[in-house]
Amino acid sequence: MNEAIDFKIVEEPKKPLAMNPKKFGMWLFMASIFILFMAFTSAYIVRRAEGNWQLFELPKQFLFSTVVIVLSSVTMQLTYWSVKKELTQRVKPMILITFILGIVFLFLQWLGWEEMVGQSVHLVGNPSGSFLYIITGLHGAHIISAIAFLLIVLHKAFQNKFDSVQIEICTTYWHFLGVLWLYLFVFLTLLR
Repeated sequence: MNEAIDFKIVEEPKKPLAMNPKKFGMWLFMASIFILFMAFTSAYIVRRAEGNWQLFELPKQFLFSTVVIVLSSVTMQLTYWSVKKELTQRVKPMILITFILGIVFLFLQWLGWEEMVGQSVHLVGNPSGSFLYIITGLHGAHIISAIAFLLIVLHKAFQNKFDSVQIEICTTYWHFLGVLWLYLFVFLTLLR
């Protein structure tokens, strides 16, 4: 009486890795920005090694703008945590403060450029100046895009429409630009 016992091993289907398409798009966008800045800083190193490189002091405004962008990352993170904890009364002021700090960052960058002109470092001329203006200007353009994103989030916040995914994406992008600036600041300080 040998009965054959048929049994099958049934595996649970694996859940595919899923990511919100907007988050995925933002990560791709940030990856492309990262590659762009790595290309510029690599070109900077190669060109600097060739010689004919004007040495100059970085403007003190770049240090101040570094402090400002770190503070703005703190306020943006507080915004994100406020949304997560449903402390909606804190969201509007934190986004507004982040927005203002973003504008202050850009203003300090502009003042830094003016100081560079005062040191006779120009966009056209010696490649050291050209690289400085292009790298910081390109970063500034991305800060402008993040400020525009903040305005969209702020507008929705004032309508009491809190999209946690949108705020998370905005926070991620803001932090990315902050870290990118820290890298650029250290890079330009060490390899001026």
